Amino acid sequence: MFSHSEHIREIESVALGRSTGRDDTVVRSWLRCLEQHRLDPTQACEAFIVPETQLKEHRQQSEELVAIARSGLEQLFRQVAGQNYVLLLSDAKGVTVEFLGDPLFDNNLRKAGLYLGSEWSEGRAGTCAVGACIEAGEALTIHQTDHFDNTHTPLSCTAAPIYDTGGRLSAVLDISLLSSPILKASQNLALHLVTATARRIELANLMAQTRNEWVLRFARSPEFLDVDPEAAVSIDGMGRVIGMTHGGARILARAVGGDWRDTRKLIGQPVSRFLDLDIDGLPDLTRRRPTQDRLVFARDGNALFAHAIEPHVRARSAPMTREQIPPPLRRIGGEAPEIVALQARAAKLARTRLPVLIQGETGTGKEHLALAIHEGSGLKGRFVAINCAAIPEQLIESELFGYVPGAFTGAAPKGRKGLVEEADGGTLFLDEIGDMPLGLQSRLLRVLAEHEVLPVGGTEPRPVRIRIVSASHRPLQALVREGRFREDLYYRLNAATLSLPPLRERPDFDWVLAQILERYRDGDRRLNISQASLAALKAHDWPGNIRELDNAVAVAAALCEDGVVEPEDLPEAIAASGIGGSGRGPAARLEALLKSCDWNVSEAARRMGCDRSTIHRQVKRYGLIQRH
Repeated sequence: MFSHSEHIREIESVALGRSTGRDDTVVRSWLRCLEQHRLDPTQACEAFIVPETQLKEHRQQSEELVAIARSGLEQLFRQVAGQNYVLLLSDAKGVTVEFLGDPLFDNNLRKAGLYLGSEWSEGRAGTCAVGACIEAGEALTIHQTDHFDNTHTPLSCTAAPIYDTGGRLSAVLDISLLSSPILKASQNLALHLVTATARRIELANLMAQTRNEWVLRFARSPEFLDVDPEAAVSIDGMGRVIGMTHGGARILARAVGGDWRDTRKLIGQPVSRFLDLDIDGLPDLTRRRPTQDRLVFARDGNALFAHAIEPHVRARSAPMTREQIPPPLRRIGGEAPEIVALQARAAKLARTRLPVLIQGETGTGKEHLALAIHEGSGLKGRFVAINCAAIPEQLIESELFGYVPGAFTGAAPKGRKGLVEEADGGTLFLDEIGDMPLGLQSRLLRVLAEHEVLPVGGTEPRPVRIRIVSASHRPLQALVREGRFREDLYYRLNAATLSLPPLRERPDFDWVLAQILERYRDGDRRLNISQASLAALKAHDWPGNIRELDNAVAVAAALCEDGVVEPEDLPEAIAASGIGGSGRGPAARLEALLKSCDWNVSEAARRMGCDRSTIHRQVKRYGLIQRH
């Protein structure tokens, strides 16, 4: 039995470059502890349990993986039942987000750190199975005195990494013993079991993430191909690799002499680059053929048995007609097929509780669509809208979550209910969600996961049931890549996306204009648009979209004579977009202008004082064809 002083001396020997007979993975971890993490082997690194609020956040971020993994975790726990093993699932930061152990030993397990919320990162706990696995990316056992810290030397821990479909390490599966036999080889079976379970969890995750794509599974033996494959990759309709298990990454990388850690050279590449196979060959690898006949060859000559699983294609129901669309959603657009399709999609989503993200340029009517979704949902609660870009950052937290009496200087004596709570039973619309501060994004994520809100200064959370509709004119995926928007919150908000087209691309422009004109009628006196004015309106680019059109009509209504809007009644920038002339419709005038320019678009644009894209857009809108 090693004494504490002997253990310290061995670590010091390793620091001096001397061989001690330890595994290379242990030696490398000890050196990282000394040189990178600056840990002192003479100082105890006792088990650390993260605070409850932090644990909730870690579990929220991992809940999808935990849900997929739970069946595999329970099966593994049953396999080692009666042997006093504790099972931990840690996230990529080393925090335990799922735990299975004998409740009779709860106190001892918690003290040893084998418990929910324990942090086993190498920088926190020194050499341990979870932390070393995160650093090395490989399955391993840290047995007794392999641990850097003397506090943990009674433990024997075995861990395997779990990778996501993009090849990033997302979790670590660990099984540990409070005490174990002296020999490290006693944990060889544990290493096999934990590695196999991690592999099956990765496969289940890949299957769940790519139901609508091809999945190609591999095994070295035909007998195990259909029941327990060793690796898998997912392939899109163009024959490109779009996802993989860790074993799949290794097969692809080995096929071309690459590094499995550099997934950028694997994801997005045609499968034919790695295998003697293309998209057309996948149907030959389904269960229609005997298992032993489903053989493929990698580019390095390696032979593998393969099983191709066809994409899951759901039978499509008949499209919704415009008459079947609820009136609130019919009122957001005309009868153009593209707009009706958008209304029908919104109508189907309105009947669910799914969070919806609306993308579109400023002024395209995102709040109107959000309100229509709420009105078509049947929810009894209120529609509460908040513009995340318009509220000062120091006030947005109290606006969203409310506050208790005395929470801060200037707080109302009785406190205040926040907008999230005001929307209880209804819809909370978060406009310009991309401008929400990162710190607040964490709190919103917690509300969505826990269905409760904690007011500023409060200690007791309040239950809420809300439907979230959010909107942004900025591409949220780009903000996620830049680290300015939480990826986990993005996927929480983006269960479904509705994209509103800009006004310049709307096929129902005339319908939109007619609705706005109707708003500015004066009693029985309707507002009419002259042909020249209509041409100017249709030629304009509308950077402000429907909001800009509404302002333009408001100006025209104030300036026009006899209820007829002429170009001079429009704002100058819009009037300048017109192509001039009178007595003929805009299509005839544009065609005449193009003929006079011998269909030279650049010359026509110069005469109109606009850019070439405006001409091309109008040619497409009016269906003009050059005739010789």
